[in-house]
Amino acid sequence: MTELYGVKIGDSHEMTRRVSEEDIQDFARVSGDDQPLHLDPDFAGKTRFKGRIAHGMLSAGYISAVIGTQLFPRGVAIYLSQQLRFLRPVKVGDTVTTRAEVKEIDAERRIVTLQTDCFNQDEKPVVTGEAAVMLDEVS
Repeated sequence: MTELYGVKIGDSHEMTRRVSEEDIQDFARVSGDDQPLHLDPDFAGKTRFKGRIAHGMLSAGYISAVIGTQLFPRGVAIYLSQQLRFLRPVKVGDTVTTRAEVKEIDAERRIVTLQTDCFNQDEKPVVTGEAAVMLDEVS
């Protein structure tokens, strides 16, 4: 079995967050993405979504949180790449469960490949993708 710093193929990590109004407002402020689809109910009501939706990258941030805080808590997980497919919108009040599962390990290069997925409260996928991270121990 391939293992790197105690991380093994098949390891899975998860977190669940409820998307609040404050999360969307804060993400818009921090990122600079103040698109009316995310912030203006009148504008968003006229779109195919019939209302405001959270930034897609907010869900991607949840993936980063799982990788950065749970995959290798005694060291550092350095993002190398992240492929994403946005499948469904996330709205204020939705609950998003994020999972990252170790699929491959290149121990020589210290690179871990993960399947990354976010699901809504109905267990329907909202984001799916694959990440590659480099693990590094802290000395």
